[in-house]
Amino acid sequence: MTLLMGAVAYDPKTVTIWTGFRAWLRARDLPFDFLLYSHYERQVEDLLAGRLHAAWNSPLAWVRADRTARAAGREVRALVMRDTDQDLTSVVVTRHDSPVATLADLKGRTVAVGAVDSPQATLLPLEALRRAGLRPGGDFGVRRFDVGTGLHGDHVGGEREAARALLAGEADAACLLDANHLLFGREGTLPPGSTRVLAQTEPYDHCNMTVADDAPGELTGRFGELLLSMSFADPEARPLLELEGLTAWHPGRTTGYALLEAAVDEAGFYDPSGRVTAAEYAP
Repeated sequence: MTLLMGAVAYDPKTVTIWTGFRAWLRARDLPFDFLLYSHYERQVEDLLAGRLHAAWNSPLAWVRADRTARAAGREVRALVMRDTDQDLTSVVVTRHDSPVATLADLKGRTVAVGAVDSPQATLLPLEALRRAGLRPGGDFGVRRFDVGTGLHGDHVGGEREAARALLAGEADAACLLDANHLLFGREGTLPPGSTRVLAQTEPYDHCNMTVADDAPGELTGRFGELLLSMSFADPEARPLLELEGLTAWHPGRTTGYALLEAAVDEAGFYDPSGRVTAAEYAP
């Protein structure tokens, strides 16, 4: 039997990445292949329907897979995740010369966010603002940039447009992944010194390799062992790890999704059974 993994094609490099992993895994006697999806919702549905053995899931896709499985009396687990998937944060930033000094100053103003399904640039920072006592769409306006919907924020185009709107004075604050705030500074989207951080979310986790309870244990176990064995010092493995944006695979954990679970409930994105309930979301 061949272990079949799903991945979402958020960028052309996805083909290069998983073709490389396939060759590396097969060279170590793991029969492995992959399918590419245009959005995460279909990938989650196929995982739970048994058409996949594993799915390289966004954090939002994990939430849906877990809810869908639990509603059916089943379970999914996080097999592995990247070192770079753990303990991320998002930030709410304003222009350096803005009169906005605290989150409370955003009342009556406009906040730019990424795509409707972006955990890091929409769901999580808006939840942080709720916890600070500000209601999105009530206490402040939300300007959303729906680029690459269905990709759960993996396509950072909407996030980048939110940053540009802030710089252009079309918004009073923008919600960004902390790492992307730094990236946008390096690439010139947000010139150095042009922004100030108003708030930072609690740490949270990002992607994981999700496997369902009907997947063949021997194959998924070997899959996990091989990924965990990859070393950044190995000249054969290092290019693959660099392409996928990590230095080491870690055992999967699910303790870093509590904030996203709350955000999903507050935003009405999925219901408790994993059904898509976000009115403006059409991947």
